[in-house]
Order: sequence, then structure tokens, then C-alpha cells
Amino acid sequence: MQGAIARVCMVVAAAILNHPLLFPQENSTLPEQDDEVMARMREHEERLEKEQARLERELSELETKSEDPSSDDGYGWYVWGAVFLVVFIAIEMCRMDLADAENRPIEDEDILSESGSISPSTMVIDKNILSRFCDRCTHTSSHENWRVREFAEGVADDLLESLRSVCNRDLDMEVGDFIGVGSMFESWKVCKPLMCDLLVPFSPPEPYSFQFHLWSGPSSAVPPDMQGCGMIKVGRLGENESSCLCSSANLGDDMLCLVHCRNDGSKPYYPPNELLCSKNTPYLAKDQVMKWFQISVTKAWGRISHKRDFEVTFRNLDAAGALTIRFRCGKVIVMNIIPVVQLEDTDAYFVSHFPSDCDSSPDPYWPLSLAVYERNLLKHFAKRLPQHSCHLLCLQIVTFLHRKQTGLTGKSALTNYHLKTALLHQLLNQSPSVWGMEQTEQRLREVLGFLQRSLQEKRLHHVLIGNSKVPKEIQLPEMFGRTEPVNLFRSMVLQRELHAATVRHFQEMLKNAPVLIQEYMLLVSNGAAYRRRDDTL
Repeated sequence: MQGAIARVCMVVAAAILNHPLLFPQENSTLPEQDDEVMARMREHEERLEKEQARLERELSELETKSEDPSSDDGYGWYVWGAVFLVVFIAIEMCRMDLADAENRPIEDEDILSESGSISPSTMVIDKNILSRFCDRCTHTSSHENWRVREFAEGVADDLLESLRSVCNRDLDMEVGDFIGVGSMFESWKVCKPLMCDLLVPFSPPEPYSFQFHLWSGPSSAVPPDMQGCGMIKVGRLGENESSCLCSSANLGDDMLCLVHCRNDGSKPYYPPNELLCSKNTPYLAKDQVMKWFQISVTKAWGRISHKRDFEVTFRNLDAAGALTIRFRCGKVIVMNIIPVVQLEDTDAYFVSHFPSDCDSSPDPYWPLSLAVYERNLLKHFAKRLPQHSCHLLCLQIVTFLHRKQTGLTGKSALTNYHLKTALLHQLLNQSPSVWGMEQTEQRLREVLGFLQRSLQEKRLHHVLIGNSKVPKEIQLPEMFGRTEPVNLFRSMVLQRELHAATVRHFQEMLKNAPVLIQEYMLLVSNGAAYRRRDDTL
């Protein structure tokens, strides 16, 4: 009897100790299909099965003996069996805890909990200094931004009118009226030089049209790493329609349809070079569009520059309409005139580039901008929040801190658009009544806390795409509401070093926040802020 119990103990102990999650092999990178490893595992499994069958036979014999009332071995067997069961369960629970720790990827470790880190809830901010800083932000926004917007709109009107006059109406793209978006037109811009973002839609000349292929389509050709992007195909107007007479009537060999070009199907159709497509493809190329737009803007400014008393230069050759306006007094205004393509009859636009992006998506993938709907969402909240709400003020403070930290440690993957997205998520998740001016500090900590958690999880969803909380009043197209959410931090999931650098940037920003705010208010008190052309406010 004792020998049987000992053998049972040995088998149980061997099964536990040989479990791969309790003592994982050092070389965990071997593929599961390795022939030698699989052969050893099969041999081990066969030995265990044989041992199990033998033990079952012995246990059946023991059960027969235990039925004899005069036998004391049966009682002892139940006692030892209960002890072994308790030990086995305890070891198994410890093993499961160890397995969870082993299975946790290194890149998903809580970087934000390292020694010396700080959280928004523990960040020390002097309430009096913060209050003075908020007063300064509010004053600047209300007294200067509207004049800059008015000036930028006037310059854009004249520039686009001149641009239309230099374009070939039969070959060049047709340029529409601009649309103001971004911080300046949403009343939360605080940084100097003041920057105005203007979307300029363009469309192809007749008989051509744009056809759109979104990333969210059922048979989309857009790769998974291009979420939020689409492709723009240039085709002939009505080429997919069967209502034209040329498709049903015999026009003869000497007749040509003015809408369609006869194509026998033996060769794929490629638009002419004037339509700015990628080489040997029918898809619109961002590089070609930006070259065309930059040349056109240069010619257009050359025609009207003599009427202006300021200087205009291209700030970034890779961005088509990145203009810097410099006055004789030294004041600087930045304009980003961005060529875009309107998505059908919606207020969504495919943009050639985002001003805040360091790396743009490659051709022929165009990122989608829902900036107009985001502006409408802010207007929707403004009607429901307290009269003197702090939501835009919180965004101004966070962007101020981010800009100052960027000046100290350089650029990171974190952008002002991410900060704005975090604020909009908080507005959707909280009651409007909690955004009073007296609650600025608490709401500021919560926005920063939301950003901290998003960085930790490497997940920040687009506030409008796939979000059921978006109010119907902003009239977001249904195609964006029912699709899967888009992760704005996807690049950090794929690039561990980028994520680590962004976390460090954010941590340094939190550590330096009290000093940055206090230092700025001291500069304002001494009058130094007005002498620094590139400073904030």
C-alpha cells in the first residue's frame, strides 16, 4: 500500500515539476513545430499514459480492499489522498500566478510606475499662480485671435482667387473655398507664432471624377497599418454608369462619346499626368498634388505680392501651403493652407498631410480628417456647459506645457491633436455641470490622467470613429459611427522605442509643469514675455 502511495506522489510531483509554465525553458524562442522537441514531447506523453493506466489498475485493486471493514489501509488511503489533493491544488494556484507573470510581455510593463515617476493626481500646482495663468490665457484668446483669423481669411481669399487665375481650367484641378479648422478657429490657441489651418478642397476637371476607397470597406485594399486612410481613384465621369447611350447604341467607328473613351479592355486605363496620379496607376498621389499646389501658390502670390506690405515665405518645402507671414514690425503669423479632397457630399476630407505629423502616410494613402465635425462637437458642448466653462482652458494649459517640454527635450510622438482628442473623450464621458471655471484644476488633472492611461495602454481611440457616444446633433455620417475604432497610438504599439520616448516626454512634462507655469508668470510680470517673439501668449 505504502509503495502505491509513494508512486502516486512521484507521478503527481513529476507532472507538476515538469510543467513548462512552472519552469520555462531558457530558450523560449524555439518554434512549436521543431521536430526534435515535438518527438520528445510525444515520448514523454506516452510514458505518462502508460504510468496512468498502471496506476488506475492498482487503484482499482486498492478500492476493492478498502471495502473490507477489517482493513485499516482504506482509511489511511483517504487521509493521504486528501493531503495530496490539498498540496496539489496549492502548487497549481502558485503555478498559475507564476504563469501570468511570465506571460506578460515586457513591452506592456507599466513604464509609468517606475521609480521617480509622477502622476497628475500628485502633481503640485500653486492655485494662485494657476488662476493668474488662466486669466492670461483667456485674455489672449479673446482679444487677439479673432483679429488674426480675420486677417488670415482675407489673405487666403486673395491668394486662392489669384491661384484660380493662374490655373488651366481645362487641365488643372479646380480649387474651392477654404475652410478654417484647428485651434485658432476653435478658440483654444495660445502659442506664438499664431497658426491658422485652412483646408482647401480641389476637384478634377471634367470629364473626370474621384472615386473613394476607405480603410473600413468590406473588400478594402487599404492595409491594416493604414487605419483612418483611404485611396482616391481618378476615373472618368460616369464610367461606372450604364445609362449613357454609347453603351447601348451603335455609334459607328467614326463617332466618339464625349463622356467616355472607347476602351477595348485590353489595357488598363491610366489618367493623364496632369491629373496628378502615381505613375502607372489611377490613384491620386499626395506628392504630385503638393508639388502642383506649391507651384500654383508661388505663382499666385507673385501676382499679388506688390499689393501687400508683408513678406511671405514657405516654411516647409515638404508641406505645400506651409506659409510664414512676417510683418515689418517683426510680428509673425503662420498659415497652413492644406489641399484636400472632399469625401462625396460629407464634411470629411482626405488631407495631403497633417501640420502636426512628423511622418506622413505613403502614397497613395490619404489620411482622413474629421476636423469639421470635431469643431461642431465643441460647439455642441459650448451650448450645454456652464457659461464660464473651463474645457478650452484645460486644453490651452496642456498644449502650453507640451510646447514648453518639446522646447526642452525635443519632439515626441505626442501631438496637440492627441491632447485635443483626450479632452473630447473627457467631455463625452462626464456631465456638463462639472466643467465650471472653479473646477479647472480638477478637470486639468483628469485630462492629464486620461492621457497617462492612454500612453500606458498604447491606445487612444479617435473620438468620432466607432464611438457610440457621439451626439447625433453633429450629423456625423453613419459610415464612421458603425466602423471599428481607430487607435491614434498604433505607431507606439509597433515601435517600442517610440513609445518609451513618448512616455519619458510626458513624465518630464508632468514633473516640470509647476515650474513652467510659475516661470512664465514671472516673465509676464517682468514684461519679458512681450519681448520674446516666439514665446507663448
